[in-house]
Amino acid sequence: MFNIEYRRPARKMLTRMPKPLASRFLSAFELLALDPSRSDLDTRYLVGRDGYRLRIGKWRAIYRIEVDRLVVMVLDIGPRGDIYK
Repeated sequence: MFNIEYRRPARKMLTRMPKPLASRFLSAFELLALDPSRSDLDTRYLVGRDGYRLRIGKWRAIYRIEVDRLVVMVLDIGPRGDIYK
């Protein structure tokens, strides 16, 4: 099982976003911590950038998997138009 670590921008956005959406992201990352290679979540490897993205509605989360430390590192969360900048 992997641990989950949230960077400051991700933690900040989780407190500002609507509560039902934040709980969906938290539960999705709990599922990723159990098995990072699962295919039932809408995740993709990012092209031109290190990491993955998780899509829930019009919101995205950027994360990376650190296999040597057994950590899912959540880098940032935000609306689709702003997250990739």
